[in-house]
Amino acid sequence: MTLQLPSEIVVERFLPTARAMLAAELDAEGWTQQEIADQLGVTQAAVSKYKSGEVSVEERFREDRRMVQTIERIAAGLAADEMDEYAVLDELLALVREFEDRGPICAVHEEEMPALQGMGCDLCVRGTDAAVLEERTVLSSVRRATRLLSDAAVVVAAIPNVGMNVGMALPGADDALDVAAVPGRIHDLRGRVNVPSNPEFGASEHVAGTILAATAVDPTRRAALNLVTDEAVLDSARERGVDPLQFDAGYEDRDDRLEAAFRERGAVPRVIYHEGAFGVEPITYVFGETAVDAAEFAVELLEDAAG
Repeated sequence: MTLQLPSEIVVERFLPTARAMLAAELDAEGWTQQEIADQLGVTQAAVSKYKSGEVSVEERFREDRRMVQTIERIAAGLAADEMDEYAVLDELLALVREFEDRGPICAVHEEEMPALQGMGCDLCVRGTDAAVLEERTVLSSVRRATRLLSDAAVVVAAIPNVGMNVGMALPGADDALDVAAVPGRIHDLRGRVNVPSNPEFGASEHVAGTILAATAVDPTRRAALNLVTDEAVLDSARERGVDPLQFDAGYEDRDDRLEAAFRERGAVPRVIYHEGAFGVEPITYVFGETAVDAAEFAVELLEDAAG
């Protein structure tokens, strides 16, 4: 019996294919061979082999739409200095998990181990710690939401002076430690959306409190982000059938008051806002089922408001 671990396929076939594809994309972006080598953690000679086609690649991986899109996204992020090594790993590991779940890695594995054919093998995905998986899912959603916000030109003008944050809670979240958000918040840095670090659990106070007040009434409203209150954005929400909920700007018992307001409304609307107070900037919150959902809706509202 031939014995081969799926991890061997990842190392021997997936990784060389990903590196070759990424080298080609970065070359097209105008990177030098040495810059590509430094980024990929290989020698310049290896990059030269990638470019000349001397390195064997797995065509089932290279031709897969998900692989192509992931590599293009990584290359664009690196070229624009909008993606760090952690984000690259997140993208590639997410793709590996997809490929291991009845995907092309499975196909290669069954080819190498014929005894697996027809068994519906799911060893790569079975028995995953559900709690850890949920945490990864939440962190990934917040990370992707920040990229979406960074890519939208309309977001910069909507960032409050106190900063923006986007957060997402774990299912059944009890406190702020169960909510992932961006440490240090998102700011306008010389006309660009600046995301200072990767999301962490327990990194938010106000956005986390707002989310927890919402999930106490509607468990599906697990994510939110904050914007500057703008009447044009509120009108855009109304045009989409959303009735924004206005609440008091005061901080005392704020989350309890929010939860009470949601219960009185009988639902958690996708948009809530306040008009500020002495020393308190007017803020609007946009909710979603996921951080990506909230970010996408916020960008839609901002684009509509901008005309």
